[in-house]
Amino acid sequence: MLNVNLDKTNGIAILKPDGALAEDDFKSAAKSIDGYIEKSGKLNGIIIQVESFPGWDSFSGFTAHMKFIKEHHKKVSFIAFVTDSPLADIAEHVANHFVNAEVKHFSFNELDNAIKWICGN
Repeated sequence: MLNVNLDKTNGIAILKPDGALAEDDFKSAAKSIDGYIEKSGKLNGIIIQVESFPGWDSFSGFTAHMKFIKEHHKKVSFIAFVTDSPLADIAEHVANHFVNAEVKHFSFNELDNAIKWICGN
């Protein structure tokens, strides 16, 4: 399951995976985020907060994740990985080559710092 919390004041979507990610998780997230983007024109940032990366439940979950990234990366200015997973450093490095957004890694307990970074404070 992928919990999506839209902070409309700051224009930030906070994504919190809870278990292996499925195709429907990304369809649901896109529906929530796309509605906000239609009204505001863009999303300031996406924060992915999870203690450790849960993986995908299937290949279709993985491909839905890639499609989500492809369809949204040009509409987002910042992406923050808020996690203690060692994969975050790799994801930050790889993402910087494939997305237009600025990408940064924070420790799992630094959600407030990630929000401040996106907001420019």
